Amino acid sequence: MHTLEFFFDCSSPWTYLAFEQVQRSMAPRPVAIEWRPFLVGGVFNTVNPSVYEGRAKPVPLKAKYYGKDLADWARYVGVEIGQPPVFPVNSVKAMRGAFVAIEEDRLVPYARRVFQRYWGDLEDISQDGILRPIVEESGLDVASFFENIASQDYKDRLRANTDELVERGGFGSPTMFLDGDDMYFGNDRIPLVVAKVDGG
Repeated sequence: MHTLEFFFDCSSPWTYLAFEQVQRSMAPRPVAIEWRPFLVGGVFNTVNPSVYEGRAKPVPLKAKYYGKDLADWARYVGVEIGQPPVFPVNSVKAMRGAFVAIEEDRLVPYARRVFQRYWGDLEDISQDGILRPIVEESGLDVASFFENIASQDYKDRLRANTDELVERGGFGSPTMFLDGDDMYFGNDRIPLVVAKVDGG
């Protein structure tokens, strides 16, 4: 049995694409997915500030293709990805909440609803009023959820995963590690993971 650590932040559209694809690709294979929530902004601030420079001064031709590429991938994967009016979004509460969902074995429905609400419905997932129905629909207890994500323990867990990803050489979301130290970055690298698992 292989283990695939999936470091993710729901504020990334490419991570949404990878989240759906990795489940489909690994389901028929001897691979256990370990979900690792983290805060991509913390990684950018530490090791990849060029992301902010690119947003501030985009290359017009590259930006035009970026939109086409994202739309092509969304159609291929079968998800809806729009342009949220709040971008980048503060995903810290949603990502702390992912730890609550993991503990209750509800990570997939929870993260899927966070992705859908932000990228499909274009709603601000930093707001408690948006998170609350996501939590309810995911089968989690609302009062316990918000109590937990406000606690120091859950803040520390998110920070620890973020720091760990940097220490292991990561620089964005999604980042995957197969069996410990074999790193892959980006939704388009999933076929490479499949090939490695299949012995290619």
